[in-house]
Amino acid sequence: MPSARSTRRLAGLIACAVVTTTAFVPAHGQSGADKPDRAKELCMGRTSSPDERLAGCNAIIEGKTESGRLLAVAFCNRGHAWTERQQYERAIADFDEGIKVDATYACLFNNRGRAWNLLKEYDKAIADLDEAVRLDPKFAIAYNNRGVAWRNKGDIERAVADFSESLRHDWNYATAYDNRAAAYLKLGKTDQALVDFSMVIDLRPSIFAFINRGNAYRDLDQFDDAIADYSTVVEHWPDDARGWRNRGFVKLLKNDLKGAIADYDKAIKFDPHDAFSFNNRGMAFARRKQLDKALADYDAALRLTPDNPTLHVNRGDALRDKGNRNAAIAAYRAALAIKPGFAEALRGLEAAGAKP
Repeated sequence: MPSARSTRRLAGLIACAVVTTTAFVPAHGQSGADKPDRAKELCMGRTSSPDERLAGCNAIIEGKTESGRLLAVAFCNRGHAWTERQQYERAIADFDEGIKVDATYACLFNNRGRAWNLLKEYDKAIADLDEAVRLDPKFAIAYNNRGVAWRNKGDIERAVADFSESLRHDWNYATAYDNRAAAYLKLGKTDQALVDFSMVIDLRPSIFAFINRGNAYRDLDQFDDAIADYSTVVEHWPDDARGWRNRGFVKLLKNDLKGAIADYDKAIKFDPHDAFSFNNRGMAFARRKQLDKALADYDAALRLTPDNPTLHVNRGDALRDKGNRNAAIAAYRAALAIKPGFAEALRGLEAAGAKP
């Protein structure tokens, strides 16, 4: 059985993503009976959409109905709505105004730090998030967001420390577990990542959570556990290609060629633009000596990603196995034209009795 670590020419999906979060203050005790109360409900309610939040906060800010902390909250929450709309400069302008009103309100620094993160201004993000946790040392979201900034700067150890600090203040914070797991993977600490991904599944099960934990199991060569997680995805999200192609990948690693092909059939049905699924199904066909089907899949993959040298090598191998030496040599040379010195292409040429 090939190892997941040693497999060179198979492709699986890594779905890990580092997540930043924001904060806003919910309204309390609002009856909605009059316009000011309705504005507060929209601006500060947890269930408000970005559009509703904008409308409510606009009414407060432009109507000049509030001052002090409540006005700062309105700026913070309107900035949050602009951030959700990916209008980061407008968001930052609102956070700036809010800080002028109340520079002791940690939420403003957290949310401005998040916006800087999204603008890839990581030093500015860290400075704001430093201030957020100075003002509120138990602010779990701010520690998480600062961890994201450290991660984006490449300081993974400091990122892990901040995600851990976030969890020290909120042990039910699924986003911080997810982010710390992704950081552990970057550090090669797959066992620890696995624990965190399991916490995410306990707290907030989702397609990403099961795929991420499945990938961690796969990287530990715990293939049956990986298949179980991918099967959960297939069961609950049957129209999503990711569960099928990830499960197909592990079946290919286990040399379950029939099962891999069946899963890749589904993956390609739901995502016909995924070159890796065509490549991997082609490899399964090649191992079964169904070389014409393998070549058809490699050709389909190359139409999607023509500059992938590995696909040219795989195609060359299938052509060589069919006895078409000249076409195989041409495929290996095509790989070398894309990636000079590519060891797999050189190996193929040597096996075909040709020089580079």
